[in-house]
Amino acid sequence: MIATEYLSALWKICNRLEGSQVNWVVTGSLGMALQGVPVAVGDIDIQTDKAGAYEIEGRFAEAVVKPVRYAESKRIRSYFGMVEVDGLKVEIMGNLQKRLDDQGWEAPVKVEDYREWVEIERMRVPVLSLAYEYQAYLKLGRREKAEVLRRSLEKRYPKRTGGLKSC
Repeated sequence: MIATEYLSALWKICNRLEGSQVNWVVTGSLGMALQGVPVAVGDIDIQTDKAGAYEIEGRFAEAVVKPVRYAESKRIRSYFGMVEVDGLKVEIMGNLQKRLDDQGWEAPVKVEDYREWVEIERMRVPVLSLAYEYQAYLKLGRREKAEVLRRSLEKRYPKRTGGLKSC
């Protein structure tokens, strides 16, 4: 069950982005919970492209906690920023890339290629597919979260997930 405050904040996000040309999705724990995965929701993560990150920041200009800037860590890089909606942290990630085993970087994620839609509380919310999330968590070495996703995928698609490897 998703707490009411997250759904309320999500409604405000959807409302502000309605009619925009931003390609965006909810990802992370909220994106998973919206798809029925039993996870605790700690914040709201939005993934988009570079232009989308700046557009979202602009649409929430009064709520910016951390302006969108290029940021790189050991395993991930993106145009990253943060806004606050109803006291909840909303992280914005544009042109997200994950480091590959050969130490290069994968191409920026095109969220529209992995976007699915969830209907909840009279909202139609774009989310990253669980299959994509599973692969992303494996690449990031987050095996525990990947295992939760694998189990959820197997319950949802028992005949289609026989090829998923256990963590």
